[in-house]
Amino acid sequence: MADFMGMMKQAAQLQSKMQELQAELDTIVVEGAAGGGMVVVTLTAKGDLKGVRIDESLLKPSDKEIVEDLLVAAHADARRKAEALLQDKMKTLTGGLPLPPGMKLF
Repeated sequence: MADFMGMMKQAAQLQSKMQELQAELDTIVVEGAAGGGMVVVTLTAKGDLKGVRIDESLLKPSDKEIVEDLLVAAHADARRKAEALLQDKMKTLTGGLPLPPGMKLF
């Protein structure tokens, strides 16, 4: 019975740490870039879009499709960085144990 109580205590501690991590993810910001930095997207670690910077040289009507493609690429870059950061934080939190498949924090 003592083992069960110890496991319950550990589960409660892990849940508390997960809640703290959720709050921390709102404050962590990552940037993704495309086109050699001509388009930069800023996201929170949870994936919320916070900003977009576009080099003035791309602001020509004839470059519309290029800008759209670069925005998508920059967002994907930022998203990958956010996911990598999250994985690192989870390894620290869980002592290296991976998240179960399908379990996401955001």
